[in-house]
Amino acid sequence: MQRPEPVELAPGLIHHSGWLDAEAQQRLAAELAAALDLAPPYTPRMPRTDKPFSVRMTNCGPLGWVSDRAGYRYQPTHPETGRPWPAIPATALRAWDALGGYPAAPQACLVNFYGAGARMGLHQDRDESDLAAPVVSLSLGATALFRYGGLKRSDPTRSIRLAAGDALVIGGASRLIHHGVDRLIDAPPQLFDAAQSQDGQLGVLLSRVLPAGGRCNLTLRRVTPP
Repeated sequence: MQRPEPVELAPGLIHHSGWLDAEAQQRLAAELAAALDLAPPYTPRMPRTDKPFSVRMTNCGPLGWVSDRAGYRYQPTHPETGRPWPAIPATALRAWDALGGYPAAPQACLVNFYGAGARMGLHQDRDESDLAAPVVSLSLGATALFRYGGLKRSDPTRSIRLAAGDALVIGGASRLIHHGVDRLIDAPPQLFDAAQSQDGQLGVLLSRVLPAGGRCNLTLRRVTPP
């Protein structure tokens, strides 16, 4: 099946609807489930206030993004287990190679898990020293209402829906735009139904990655210049 043409939402902000077909989504979910055995999701906390995030997180790759009272940072180990992060899923790496347009591999893959009521306030991805590299985002599960604005928090914002299988590239002039997730909209049950009919074990893995009605979002980042 032919993919829809990508849409440039703003200079450097490219929406690739349906980049991952159902088979690729199932493969990525299975790869993520294996990674969770090594790096279970945890609840990060805001700097200074120690307030918990509404999303749970984990990471894959040589570095992982973490947040706690000490601040935002990248580190090579899981904050609770102390173990190195697992490797970035192969399906996610293929998306980076195809969409990122950058000569070096990603060093971090932040994985956010959205349950009912979870959201992500407007923010900038600016903890990386290599801002020439884009952020490549992949979505699984429930559709999210994604909000994006400009370089200033006060700039006007717009919203689009990011559905299961969508990819979003945040780069170029849009690399430091403010963006966030307002809410979840729905979840595609056919993803689970197809997995169960093909392989019961895969269906179990998908259920671990995507709780009922939930969403999983992966963002691939290059942290330091090559």
